[in-house]
Amino acid sequence: MNKTSGVFTAKKKDGSVSYRSSITYQNKHISLGSFSSFEQAHAAYKEAERLLRAKEPAALSDYSGGALSFEKWVVLLNFRNNGVYFSTPIYVRPHFFYYYYTREIVLKFDIDDLFYYASHKIMKRGSHYFVADFGMQVNILNRYGIKNYAVAGRDFDFQNGDTTDFRRENLVIHNKYHGVLIKSGKNGIKYCARIHVKGNYNIGCYHTIEEAAIAYNKAIDILKKNGCKKNYTPNYLENVPAGMYADIYTRLPVSEKIYGLHFSE
Repeated sequence: MNKTSGVFTAKKKDGSVSYRSSITYQNKHISLGSFSSFEQAHAAYKEAERLLRAKEPAALSDYSGGALSFEKWVVLLNFRNNGVYFSTPIYVRPHFFYYYYTREIVLKFDIDDLFYYASHKIMKRGSHYFVADFGMQVNILNRYGIKNYAVAGRDFDFQNGDTTDFRRENLVIHNKYHGVLIKSGKNGIKYCARIHVKGNYNIGCYHTIEEAAIAYNKAIDILKKNGCKKNYTPNYLENVPAGMYADIYTRLPVSEKIYGLHFSE
């Protein structure tokens, strides 16, 4: 390694040479990436050195391309300005933080979520943001009690209209229950319950969201009684007393199709 250049060479599996660049700042060794030429790797080192050690620090808005990616700019400037190193593109503010998914798409989170997203890289599929957690793709909305099938404007809302603002005070949840759909029609809002058993089965539609949630639980019990081994998660209704729950559970009608589903051992 050439310490003045911040570059060292590494051999790939196919025998070709790559050039890795790194820098040490405040006793922290920071990898800047792998490059196809010495010149590119050295340019990345010099750019990082300017960002971290310049008397007049650059701002995120000063980025105009160069040897370093914008993501690395965020990482380095956050470390310089806030004194905490994260490998993900986070920039900390006093009571919240920005996560720069791209230069144009900036997500906002509560400071309580800082160390979770510092160790989980956010990705995107369609309109959904997710992280890899224990080998699974987890929708980040799940962290806030919002189901995968939830629809913005129906099951939850961004209070200030900003769909990139995931601070808890900005997320208003209308539906926190499994298997419950909120439908609007000429006769007003109705709450329908649905369950997936090798396809979706309608359980019924009800006057309140709590009734639909209990109907979903009742459908689970019926399916289990009929031999279904699928591991469903029942709804927990913390504000419904046990006696009231039992009364609602007993009187709620459930589709005959649910009763008609039987499963062999």
